[in-house]
Amino acid sequence: MNAKKTVLIACGTGIATSTVVSTVVQKIANENDLNVDIIQCKMMEVPGYADRADLLITTTVVDKDQYKFPVIDGRPFLTGIGKDKAIAKIIEELKS
Repeated sequence: MNAKKTVLIACGTGIATSTVVSTVVQKIANENDLNVDIIQCKMMEVPGYADRADLLITTTVVDKDQYKFPVIDGRPFLTGIGKDKAIAKIIEELKS
């Protein structure tokens, strides 16, 4: 099993859309035997977790260059458009 990775899942309020994405990411992790610690938060809280985050999945538009870890667009989990590509990217990042 891979080392545990910390995944931040953020939306504007830290409640609605991040809950949807959190559920999906936990399912992806379980199905792919990935050891993750999911932290659901508001975008404005992300800097507070930056020192221990391995991946950020967000439903808001962000400047990906401002973080030292990969940022994945979580909106495909809400719209269904590009969902398979987003899942593949999440698996790839968590296995690396």
